[in-house]
Amino acid sequence: MWSKELPEGAKESTSHSGAGHRERLRQRLLNGGAEALADYELLEFLLFAAIRQGDTKPVAKRLIGQFGSFSAVLNASPGALAQVQGMGEASAACLHAVSLAARRMARGTIQQKPVLGSWQALLDYLSIDMGELKHERVRVLYLDTRNRLIDDHLASEGSIDEAAIHPREVIRRAFDVGASALILVHNHPSGDPEPSRADIEITNRIAEAGRLVNITVHDHVIIGRGSHVSLRAKGLLS
Repeated sequence: MWSKELPEGAKESTSHSGAGHRERLRQRLLNGGAEALADYELLEFLLFAAIRQGDTKPVAKRLIGQFGSFSAVLNASPGALAQVQGMGEASAACLHAVSLAARRMARGTIQQKPVLGSWQALLDYLSIDMGELKHERVRVLYLDTRNRLIDDHLASEGSIDEAAIHPREVIRRAFDVGASALILVHNHPSGDPEPSRADIEITNRIAEAGRLVNITVHDHVIIGRGSHVSLRAKGLLS
């Protein structure tokens, strides 16, 4: 059920002029650097589009208090956003659209480019897309002979083991999409990206299966909250 957005003159409003505050925030955004606005102020500004009058600062601060961080707010579902006091369908849709835009922009930086030469852009994309998930998601990035992304495959929602992701199926899909290499990716909802024994074992089974048919497993990247681990960089990919 959508909650109701606060109209102009609602009790949440503070004593400052709403129009004047919005204009000052707009000028700081346009004339300042990347850090010109605090996280809650950036949320305030984003909410201007949906909440056309009144003070959005209390709503922005309440969102960060509820979800814990700016990124967690943008990764929240529209339904969860709408449950916060002062939010509604329009404002939840506004923030959800920003989240989708950020994902597409990050994804666009790695499309049609050699992934191994755009490694930081890939990590940024994966962190935006998976860093705040509350459940495990396993993906396989299939690459062509020039290491360009040709298929971003959602292999499993859940823990990474052979019940969820079988080496033979991973390699079979590589043939189906015409891939010559792949990168495994999954997230740890705990926020700690350190690999488990199961992570290491399944990675090396897939790498072994790939070697038999000339499919290269470049890496297995585990995404945590604000951090990541590369099994190849840690010497755990045989």
